Amino acid sequence: MALKFTRRLRYDARMPLPEVLKGRLRLPVIGAPMFIVSTPQLVLAQCKAGIIGSFPALNARSGTQLDEWLAQITAELAAHVRANPQAAVAPFAVNQIVHASNDRLLHDMQLCVKHRVPIVITSLRPPAEVVAAVHGYGGLVFHDVINVRHAQKAADQGVDGIIAVCAGAGGHAGVLSPFALVKEIREIFAGTIILSGAMSSGADVLAAQALGADLAYLGTRFIATTEANAGADYKSMLIDSRAEDIVYTSLFSGVPGNYLGASVARAGLDPLHLPEADKSKMNFGSGGNTELKAWKDIWSAGQSVSGIHEVEPVAALVARMAGEYDAACARIAAARG
Repeated sequence: MALKFTRRLRYDARMPLPEVLKGRLRLPVIGAPMFIVSTPQLVLAQCKAGIIGSFPALNARSGTQLDEWLAQITAELAAHVRANPQAAVAPFAVNQIVHASNDRLLHDMQLCVKHRVPIVITSLRPPAEVVAAVHGYGGLVFHDVINVRHAQKAADQGVDGIIAVCAGAGGHAGVLSPFALVKEIREIFAGTIILSGAMSSGADVLAAQALGADLAYLGTRFIATTEANAGADYKSMLIDSRAEDIVYTSLFSGVPGNYLGASVARAGLDPLHLPEADKSKMNFGSGGNTELKAWKDIWSAGQSVSGIHEVEPVAALVARMAGEYDAACARIAAARG
């Protein structure tokens, strides 16, 4: 695998990266879309720092607000590119929930087409109609999966990239090891593979590439930034938590996911003895089996909390990760002699 860095630390890897991303990334990283946490402020900071920023369409409270957000992000990034022609300024992405409970999907996708959103990240159902709409204007579709069966369905729909959501990832994570899932996906899919699960450093990003992924997908680490739309107590809890403090349960959202055990305990529940969810009452749109809801009362986080020790601006975090990435490359080169 040939890797090259210029003095500006632009990422240039001879791997199946789409053309739209080549020369535009400081690091091969996507800032994962996070409910409530990801807003234009975080997305813009990530893209200007040289990684792909993203947000869930439903973070905008209405279709009108989504229209405004897309216009704002598009205009501000274009202005930043004009003012900084030598900088690696990444494109942005919007996450769409492809599910019957999302009654805004059609309207929100029409806005994505209107603004020619560079990357649409889809979740849950294989996104055939989304792929057709996005490919119609030359955009990319990345779909997240937790197993190779779902990956095959997404590949059959013509997606450009598959996000392997592995054990330890924040939010609605899977349980498979990245060593297994990335390998299985590569056997059936020749496109871009994005790896999600417990990464927080530049060395972790290089490890994702070593496994066969093209991009790393980091969410939790970016909650502990000044631009993230999360309260100070949420960010402090991330710093105080370790990997073993993360709880994996379907109780709060209807889909298995990882949450901060301390937030579960604060809500009056025992994080080590949570009741089983009643599947007959599950509804992805309205939540799980309790009045306490994921992300609002019970905070999501992945096992990457073990690598979070401070809250810092996105630009500083990405710069440090770039240094860690280079140092890891040098260590491996030296070890090989």
